[in-house]
Amino acid sequence: MLAPLRLSLVLLVICGGIYPVLVTLVGGTLFPYQAQGSIITRSDGTPVGSELLAQAFDKDIYFHPRPSAAGADGYDATASGGSNLGPTNQKLIDRVTSDAASLKQENPGLTVLPADLLTTSGSGLDPDISPEAAMAQVPRVAQARRISEQQVTDLVNSHITPPDLGIFGVPRVNVLKLNLALDALAPQH
Repeated sequence: MLAPLRLSLVLLVICGGIYPVLVTLVGGTLFPYQAQGSIITRSDGTPVGSELLAQAFDKDIYFHPRPSAAGADGYDATASGGSNLGPTNQKLIDRVTSDAASLKQENPGLTVLPADLLTTSGSGLDPDISPEAAMAQVPRVAQARRISEQQVTDLVNSHITPPDLGIFGVPRVNVLKLNLALDALAPQH
């Protein structure tokens, strides 16, 4: 009768105390940046966001992320999740049609619309876009910033992250990091 109680108490101490403390200490020591949320800061130390969570950028001077279905206004980390709307759902069709029209209006030279600029991710908070989605926005950003398209293209190319270990995933561009580098290249007043 006492053996199950002792076993439960020992497992509670190990699983509920020792293990979480050990993992927290090891993670914080070996991976302090990641353990603190992968927070990106400005040169003065001011935090601007996490490299793991998308945030809204809607001005012409910035690269835009994927649309978000997280929360009423999107990009709400407390409401992470997809829209769960099927391909025949009229609400989804209307949103994608509207987003496609806006994308064409903002980027008049686009002939092919990158899918990741029209579709939300499973979490609604994907911080990355494809290199093609970034390149599609280069003319708009360059014109709004009054800098050459070549400068913006070079910046995008320097921010492409290859697949992890060369085989896992796809090339991607972190929108927050790219926009911060853009601000450093051509500050807006």
